[in-house]
Amino acid sequence: MAILKVARLGHPVIRAQAEPIPKERIVSPEFQRFLDDMVETMREYDGVGLAAPQVHVSAQVAVIEVTDNRRYPGEGPVPLTILINPKILAASKKQRLDWEGCLSVDELRGQVPRAESLEVEAYNRQGDKVRFRAQGFFARIIQHECDHLGGKVFLDRMVTLATLTHLREFVRYWQEG
Repeated sequence: MAILKVARLGHPVIRAQAEPIPKERIVSPEFQRFLDDMVETMREYDGVGLAAPQVHVSAQVAVIEVTDNRRYPGEGPVPLTILINPKILAASKKQRLDWEGCLSVDELRGQVPRAESLEVEAYNRQGDKVRFRAQGFFARIIQHECDHLGGKVFLDRMVTLATLTHLREFVRYWQEG
């Protein structure tokens, strides 16, 4: 396994529409290694999610996992979830405004409204189609990562830039606890 280089905001891959993965490619050893590398990279950088465009690959792939993450205290747990060609089939009308950050927009935080619950369909790493409901922080991460697959970042979803803050100032003035 390998730690992959994270693409930063400004690199064209971050704003591009990611390519779908052919179903037959999912189980290939090469693709499975890529999935392992994505998971290792997410964990190395203490992330809770990572989309393939964030590691310079135009592919509709996201990995998600929340354990005891210092960047998001009190959230989780969310078991390791790998989403290939994900589609949000339904989103609740009820939204929640909460803080987000991003490995590709390092050192910034901002408040973003997101649906509180979702119905999602995707392929898993075995190539099986899965359909499930996600709520709360898990739903927020899925929406954030799916945005990356469509060339968007959390800054695009902010209602106002008044809450955009540097991480050090976020911890000092905004973070509860």
